Amino acid sequence: MPFDAAPAAPPASLDQFLASVERRAFRMAELALGHREDALDAVQDAMIKLVAYRDRPAQEWTPLFWSILRTQVTDRHRRGNVRRRFMAVLGRSEDQREDPLEMLPDPSEDPARRHADGEAWAALGKALRKLPRRQREAYLLRELQGLDVAETAAAMGCSDGSVKTHLSRAMAALRIQLEDWQ
Repeated sequence: MPFDAAPAAPPASLDQFLASVERRAFRMAELALGHREDALDAVQDAMIKLVAYRDRPAQEWTPLFWSILRTQVTDRHRRGNVRRRFMAVLGRSEDQREDPLEMLPDPSEDPARRHADGEAWAALGKALRKLPRRQREAYLLRELQGLDVAETAAAMGCSDGSVKTHLSRAMAALRIQLEDWQ
């Protein structure tokens, strides 16, 4: 956000707020979790939980929503780890959860461009999932969601300085991991 831009007015209703963050929240959750269905579930659960806080001032909705979503993503990571361990004990691998309809080509886009974009997005997601949790959260909230340092700190439950440290370390690690994509 440019420094000379006026701060955005808070949304008039919770519905407007949720509509404004829906797509960004989904992209963040999809990057963090690596699965479309898990991301949709995490965003839906976060939105449902935010409804319980609808009486709070609209200025609090942004950091509160991202904090709730961050918790949902963390919970799903933990469940995924338990699921993988359980499946390993049984000698099975986790099923590929690709949607067959998603594999069909989109006639409106250049297939080579779509493939390159998909590969870059997958590489970013893979690199993000390798980051420590707090670094990943700081990157997703600051860089992809565009929250400022104070909002990110509120969503993560830490100080402004911690956000800056986590983000700096995340950026350094991502530069190394994604060196081939520059």
